[in-house]
Parts: sequence; structure tokens; C-alpha cells
Amino acid sequence: MSALTGRVAVITGAGRGIGREHALLFAREGASVVVNDPGGANDGTGADAGPAYEVVAEIEAAGGRAVANTRSVTEWDGAASLIEQAVSEFGRLDIVVNNAGILRDAFIASHGEAEWDAVVAVHLKGHFSVLRHAAAYWKAQSKAGRQPNAAVINTASASGVVMPNAGQASYGSAKAAIAALTLVAASELERYGVRANAIAPIARTRLTLATPGMGAVFAAGAQTDSGHDLFDPSNVSPLVAWLASADCTVTGKLFAVQGGSIQELTGWTVAHQIETDGPWEIDDIAGRLADPLPDLTGQRQATR
Repeated sequence: MSALTGRVAVITGAGRGIGREHALLFAREGASVVVNDPGGANDGTGADAGPAYEVVAEIEAAGGRAVANTRSVTEWDGAASLIEQAVSEFGRLDIVVNNAGILRDAFIASHGEAEWDAVVAVHLKGHFSVLRHAAAYWKAQSKAGRQPNAAVINTASASGVVMPNAGQASYGSAKAAIAALTLVAASELERYGVRANAIAPIARTRLTLATPGMGAVFAAGAQTDSGHDLFDPSNVSPLVAWLASADCTVTGKLFAVQGGSIQELTGWTVAHQIETDGPWEIDDIAGRLADPLPDLTGQRQATR
């Protein structure tokens, strides 16, 4: 039996890049897939139904099951339509993979409001909107005595959690918030039989090729001695498929994935500390924080 046999998945941004590879692999592993993609440009403008329907056609040609959805996850009703379509077409919903994203990079001093809103709308609101409607469905199933075995995989980024990039204030902020949203979702939805994890992928896609300073790196490629392309987006999807499988029990985790490497990431931790027995004084803070502070890393590891 394949890893996802009998499961039903909604995958956003599945017409191209990493999302396309998710959809193709999920279908090969036995899942029925709602392939969502409005087909916009890198910056979210425009629309083209072609990519979503092309992925569906490829899946069906290989004997899989899939339907296309070209609604935008920035629209509340559009996000709801994904869940409704999964249930109406395939009878259930087991997996949500939030992958849709755009870029409108700009330095903070020249960043426009419209650009900020557009990026946050696709990434953060888009993740939340699909998650919210899926959560409502799973909650109702649980309350009716049909406890789900469901999984959510969100898409964060190194830009938001470990490697902030100049010029990506909107993108990095949204991605950092997605990591936090994932942890909240893992805590809230466990009672309904839902696990939530996130990935921070690095791969060659339209968005990464358009990222300042990264295009040349990704375009050049990186191959192993055996000729394996480490930046191929298909490298990301097996981790997502495992996180989506019914046998996986992992929840509340963030994984960086690229090429031949998967790393579990952790969030903000206490690195240094100063204390006082009385009210804080500005001069005291200035004097003590200006000096090197004691490293608490070893202490944290000893208490884990």
C-alpha cells in the first residue's frame, strides 16, 4: 500500500514549482488531490487556469484522481471552496498543504502599503483561511464521532525563521507568522485528530529564481556525484508526503528541507539573561546589556 492511499488532499499553489511536485507525488502515493492555483504571476497579478488543469491532466493520465480549483486563497469564500470541493468530489478531507505564495520584494524605506498587503494576504491570510475552513470541517467530524486522522503542512521559509533577507520585510514577516500559526494550530487541533507541521524549503522555483542574489545560485544548480539535482523542487515533496501520511505522529514541528538535508528547527529561545531584585534602572540595563552576557545554551541543554 502506498503512503497516502485513500487520503484526500487540498494543495494550494499546486500549478507550478514545489506545489506541483507535491500534487504529483501525492497522487502517485494514492491520494486524491484538489489542485489549487489561480495561475498568477510571481507578484500575484493576473490569472491563468492552465497550470492547475495541466497538473490535473498529468495526474489523471497516470491513473490518479484530481480536480482543479482556481480560486484565490486570499478570498475567504475561495478558501472555503477548496474544502467544499474536496468533500463534494472525494467524500472527505484528510490533508491540507498550504503552499501558495508570491513575492513583492522591497526595502522597508520604499515598501508600499499595497505590496505589503498583497504578500501578507497570500501567505499569512491564505494559510489561515484554508486552515480555518479545514479546521471547522474536522471539528464537526470529531463532534459527530468520526475522529479524523488529519494533517496540515504549512510552508514557512528560512527568510522568516533563520536567515532574514534584506528586501524581504513582507515575505519574511509573513513566513515567520506562518511558523507561529503552525504551532498554535498543532496545540488547538490535536483534540480533533489533526496534526500541524511546517516546512522551510529551498528549491529552484519561479520565486527563488526571482529572489535578489539567489537567482544565479539556483540557475547554476548543484549536483551530487551521482548527478542528482539538489535544487530540484521534487526533493521537498517526500517529507511533506510523510508528514501527511496516516501513520505519522509528528506535530508542532518546523523542518528545513533542501537537497539531501532535512533539519528540525527550533524557535526563539533564551540565549542570555540579566536579573534585578528591584526596579530596573536605565543606566543599569545599558551597562549590563552592553557587555557580553552569559551564554545559557549549555544550561538549556542540561535541563531538556
